[in-house]
Amino acid sequence: MLNTNRVSEELRALKVDVARLLSTAGEEMFESSKDRAEALADQIRAALAELGETVEQEQEQLQGLVADRPITSLASAFALGVVVGFMLRRH
Repeated sequence: MLNTNRVSEELRALKVDVARLLSTAGEEMFESSKDRAEALADQIRAALAELGETVEQEQEQLQGLVADRPITSLASAFALGVVVGFMLRRH
């Protein structure tokens, strides 16, 4: 005959095992995605730092060019302003 108490106990034990496995799998997935997110954040920080250094170098170079040739820089800025003005007027 079927022992219902034993089947009930086995089902409860199985339920506990499944819950423990799901909990462990969930924690592992959370830790894995957390590690991946941190690695991506580190890569983004490194890229932004490199971009900042590049922009700073370009800014210094541009300042040097403008300081060396102020009249040429002013004329170039004026010409660019005129061109942009004409382009904006047409649209």
